[in-house]
Amino acid sequence: MPPGPLLPGPRLTGLGGGLFCVVAMFLMGCLDALLFGGYLPVYGVLFLPVCVLTALWVRSGDLLTAPVVVPVAFAVGLLPLADGRGGLPSRLMGLFTGLATQAGWLYGGTLAAGVIVLVRRVRWVRSRQRRAVGERRHLIG
Repeated sequence: MPPGPLLPGPRLTGLGGGLFCVVAMFLMGCLDALLFGGYLPVYGVLFLPVCVLTALWVRSGDLLTAPVVVPVAFAVGLLPLADGRGGLPSRLMGLFTGLATQAGWLYGGTLAAGVIVLVRRVRWVRSRQRRAVGERRHLIG
């Protein structure tokens, strides 16, 4: 019996992958605010698996959207964690502070998504080339 996949393998469009990532990070931000009082390193750790899943679940034709959407999702997820007691200016300052102090997590997650996307893209291009060569040999032979 062949082993089954470890994770489900949905194939999301670029928009679907973006929505998944943004909604997941917003929920992670809310979860962090409720359980850990807005402790930003916890949010950063939760960001990494969301980046990996986004890069793995986006379909091959939309691969390049994953590294673009993860930083946007990181910022959206920081909204529940930003201090908003002083109104909009205070919330924006909290958002910018969170982006500045957690840049390592942001860069790390974006880099992870980028590497996964590049590997998947190279494998996809090679498989298309192999199929094209096989079809040409079939037509000639």
